[in-house]
Amino acid sequence: MPPDLDDILEATLRSPGTAASTSPSGVVEAGASEHAGSGSGFGLDEQGRPRHPGAVDHPLPRCLAVANQKGGVGKTTTTVNLGASLAELGYRVLVIDLDPQGNATTGLGINGRNLDASVYDVILHDVPIEDVIEPTTLRNLFVVPATIDLAGAEIELVPVFSRELRLRRALETVEADFDFLLIDCPPSLGLLTVNALAAAGEVLVPIQCEYYALEGLSQLLRNVNLVKSNLNNKLEVSTIVLTMYDARTKLAEQVAEEVREHFGTRVCRNVVPRTVRLSEAPSFGQPVTTFDSSSRGAIAYRELAKEVSGGAPQRVR
Repeated sequence: MPPDLDDILEATLRSPGTAASTSPSGVVEAGASEHAGSGSGFGLDEQGRPRHPGAVDHPLPRCLAVANQKGGVGKTTTTVNLGASLAELGYRVLVIDLDPQGNATTGLGINGRNLDASVYDVILHDVPIEDVIEPTTLRNLFVVPATIDLAGAEIELVPVFSRELRLRRALETVEADFDFLLIDCPPSLGLLTVNALAAAGEVLVPIQCEYYALEGLSQLLRNVNLVKSNLNNKLEVSTIVLTMYDARTKLAEQVAEEVREHFGTRVCRNVVPRTVRLSEAPSFGQPVTTFDSSSRGAIAYRELAKEVSGGAPQRVR
């Protein structure tokens, strides 16, 4: 645990802690906070549990940057499968792949080599984002793809005017057409991530239930605060998702407890388990909800989508 994380968390997130429990379906959840009753403003979901504060505080459309500069924590997996699960619920979802590796693009069945333009052209060459949006095989789910060209974007952005706001200005033209916009950030805190934070209203942070899970988190929170102070005063860390949870290990339980202690009700009740099917799905260009709809990973992301959305009514267009 970084020595200064407590102070940063206290300044950034002032929410009560929760305890962990397990639902009858086997999905790991947090117990209800002692402050989540009447007067909390959270409201209740269809099961009578407190709604996630992110769903209460942020009306549709919602733009979430899925960020954590630590690699391998499940950012892309969460972006793809949460997006697919939200689309299954009937919400129109746009996934913006801002990672030069392009894994969200291929994970949704899009071949980057067959594209005329990508998010790189949107950010660097002012190509309208509506000309780059690609449909996926899932109804209501769309993607702004990334290609390897994006690898050089951070250097090319250095001399560009308003370089931190390029993505925000592009998304302003299409935001009203979607209910959820999910930005898959690269595992760094460079200009691409700053563009994502400047464009988003919320930050969703996946945290793996393993040793060093909170390593570097203090720097991410500092950057969020810097972006909030200078570029985007609406930005907040609204949602924490625990990933790679292995119920067989004591370590996973300890990490989950520590995260809940610091982030309180912002931590989603539903936890994403470590499963083989989640790892296999991207190689088939499908979200796990399509690849194996009855798997534990698919069930977990469907429940997570219900929690993140809070049952918000779909907008009339």
